[in-house]
Amino acid sequence: MSHNQLDQKSQAWSALFSEPMSDLVKRYTSSVFFDKRLWQADIAGSLAHAEMLAAQKVIGADDLASIQKGMAQITTEIEAGQFEWKLDLEDVHLNIEARLTQLVGDAGKRLHTGRSRNDQVATDVRLWLRGEIDLIAGLLTDLQKALVAIAEQNVDVILPGFTHLQVAQPVSFGHHMLAYVEMFARDAERMADVRRRVNRLPLGAAALAGTSYPLDRERVARTLGMDEVCQNSLDAVSDRDFAIEFTAAASLAMVHISRFSEELILWMSQNFGFIRIADRFTTGSSIMPQKKNPDVPELARGKTGRVVGHLMGLITLMKGQPLAYNKDNQEDKEPLFDTVDTLKDTLRIFAEMVGGITVVPEAMQQAAARGYATATDLADYLVKKGLPFRDAHETVAHAVKAAQSHACDLSELPLAVLQGFHPAIEKDVFDVMSLRGSLEARSTLGGTAPAQVKAQIARHRARLG
Repeated sequence: MSHNQLDQKSQAWSALFSEPMSDLVKRYTSSVFFDKRLWQADIAGSLAHAEMLAAQKVIGADDLASIQKGMAQITTEIEAGQFEWKLDLEDVHLNIEARLTQLVGDAGKRLHTGRSRNDQVATDVRLWLRGEIDLIAGLLTDLQKALVAIAEQNVDVILPGFTHLQVAQPVSFGHHMLAYVEMFARDAERMADVRRRVNRLPLGAAALAGTSYPLDRERVARTLGMDEVCQNSLDAVSDRDFAIEFTAAASLAMVHISRFSEELILWMSQNFGFIRIADRFTTGSSIMPQKKNPDVPELARGKTGRVVGHLMGLITLMKGQPLAYNKDNQEDKEPLFDTVDTLKDTLRIFAEMVGGITVVPEAMQQAAARGYATATDLADYLVKKGLPFRDAHETVAHAVKAAQSHACDLSELPLAVLQGFHPAIEKDVFDVMSLRGSLEARSTLGGTAPAQVKAQIARHRARLG
């Protein structure tokens, strides 16, 4: 049999058609040049399926041995870059099956017994994505550890906390870093939760209705380390919720990266000067020699839109599809693959970049002092002296106005001036209005007091291992 004949016979529908597919349609409908990354999952799924077919006496032991031998050779060829991926064979599944048949003959043709490409591709994508989620979980841990490390080094560094990008209250820089640790910890939780729903087996649903062969689907699930079997054949082949759900979780993780990026970009600008980022994560200007641009955070901020766009694309892809499988679903792979690649690359580079951040405590402290960051502390002081909070709030507003007119901080106003706003103010007010005093005072669970920040660091270290 010629190679062309073999290729033609690998297309199960070829005898039905009176003319060949046009080259344009071949290119338009082919997925092999992007779905070939599923090859390991495809071979793993096929080997589990073949082992089950032999155990169920659907194929003989000699056929199983041939399939295993052929798949081992195909694995070697792909890893060595010697496997020839063919457009005519449309996708990763037919390419591997055609080569298997070429190597082992009829045993290769028997492999597809009791399955369809519909349940095969759904299985392959789930197996591949499960592995990628595990890698992403590790990268999220690495990033959290990097943030915890910089937090631990800067527990006592005072940063102006902002709301509306206006100086609000002083916070520990370490506390601020731990806010992002919380975000990425939630991302890790979401990934673990998504993984449970990814890790379900569609194989055995066949084209859409199940199969008349006596398959043991639970056996295949156990072999592949899957938690459950998809319970409805129609849903098994057409469901892409798991891909959408993963991309939604990835979008949230990228949104967190983007928020962090925005702060890094602001903080390293000359107007703030709070941090410096290592030179290897920045670039210069082609015409302005003084510039050091935060290209990595800026690009990550931009790539967030790309990932969120993939989420919208996948949701739109599914919204009009009747049951069961439709060719539309070929379009699920490129956005899913790009989402995985973008998220992994971004997490990896950010974990490294965080380790290269240099903090400038003096600039942060000066900014906190300029912004009347301890005004709330003065209000709290007056409340403890017996004023209702709203009256204390109004009194402090007048004090801030006076400080502005004198171009000084609240803590720099003379005691006599402060007592003019309320007679209950005494000299201990200056301890309250210091940046350090403000920081230390917020010692409730989850607060910014250094003792609380250190407790949170210990909790994260124990959690992250």
